[in-house]
Amino acid sequence: MSSTKILTVAALSALVTATLVEGYHLYQSSKEPAKKISKKKISSDAYDEELIREQLARNYAFLGEEGMAKVRNLNVVVVGCGGVGSWVCTMLVRSGVSKLRIIDFDQVSLSSLNRHAVATLEDVGIPKVECLKKHLLKIAPWCEIEAINQLWHLPQADSLLSGENVYVVDCIDNIDTKVDLIAYAHKRQMPIVSSMGAACKSDPTRINISDISKSEEDPLAKSVRRRLKKLDITTGVPVVFSAEKPDPRKAQLLPLPEEEFAKGKVDELSALRDFRVRILPVLGTMPAMFGLTIVTYILTSESGYPIEPIEGKNRIKIYDGIFQTLAGQQTRIGEPDQRVPISLREVPYICEEVFRGKSPISGFSTKLTLSRWDPSKPISLTNVVIMTKEEQKIHEEKVLIGRQPLDQVYSKEVLELVEKRFKEEEYYEQFR
Repeated sequence: MSSTKILTVAALSALVTATLVEGYHLYQSSKEPAKKISKKKISSDAYDEELIREQLARNYAFLGEEGMAKVRNLNVVVVGCGGVGSWVCTMLVRSGVSKLRIIDFDQVSLSSLNRHAVATLEDVGIPKVECLKKHLLKIAPWCEIEAINQLWHLPQADSLLSGENVYVVDCIDNIDTKVDLIAYAHKRQMPIVSSMGAACKSDPTRINISDISKSEEDPLAKSVRRRLKKLDITTGVPVVFSAEKPDPRKAQLLPLPEEEFAKGKVDELSALRDFRVRILPVLGTMPAMFGLTIVTYILTSESGYPIEPIEGKNRIKIYDGIFQTLAGQQTRIGEPDQRVPISLREVPYICEEVFRGKSPISGFSTKLTLSRWDPSKPISLTNVVIMTKEEQKIHEEKVLIGRQPLDQVYSKEVLELVEKRFKEEEYYEQFR
């Protein structure tokens, strides 16, 4: 048989097979009742609990009944509905949060479509809060969404943040208003999570969740920290930020035409006085990831699902320094050889995965070193601990040189935490 005939037969065979498979699928579908949701059921009254639970089935499987009950009872107020805030609102609703208040004074612009979660060309020119409400009710018609088209301002704070069990999400990009909101919530012990700057960032692996006191490489976070400190607020504000060092080539406001500066009335070009007219470059994916990180933090922390965010991760340049502290310790405690059975590539693993980026003694995540823990045991992944320089000095004097028992130097809580970390590492070592 010629090659042409072989190809023809093969093609006919494939066509017949595809036709038979498609016919089988049509036959099967004709036997089963369609599982379509009628237009009538799309209304909030008709969308019953069975449908809601089916839509949220994967969340229930992950967080459990008790956890999802807490999520569905959340009363979240999102302030700022741009790139970050729109993703926060969208994923809160998709995840089962049933009560949402969204506050923003701005309108959807053509340039915001590169990062907005739901806006389309048809939405350009309408208030961001109305845009979100319209689209989100198509996703979760049972959700109670209150859209407030105004600027969050301190004099109106009591009314804008009113309600029972309010959880605040700060997605504001104006520093003054941002500080006012954080300070208001903090002083009233209202749970709040704040987004720092996503502009000029492009590395998704550098996104962190931590207390604002431990944020780094974020100009917005630095400014917010300094202003909060003047209000006697230094800790207790969880934030999402990027530890990526800003590229100076991108960290500049896009310029205005010279003729606008010549007019001398630049403020008149902005929507509100003191809000920036020029814009920072933003890769649309980064605000989305900030928003998704915030929602993941809310869902897990509020449902009781155990998470322990790594603080100060991605400190690429300091791992070698941490490694050298262990080698230097060998000399200080009288060991004849500085070489240790731990490699440089294992230092990030010890810091970030085993000890979550912070000292088990103090909880600090800066000026870290690596130290042998029990002097009676050899150095290994289950006998080294990260600690601050001051803690390392004390540990060497009392334990490694002074040979004091560990339980005479450290509290029961510290010893149990270190032992817990070692037990976890012993478990995971079998998979390495």
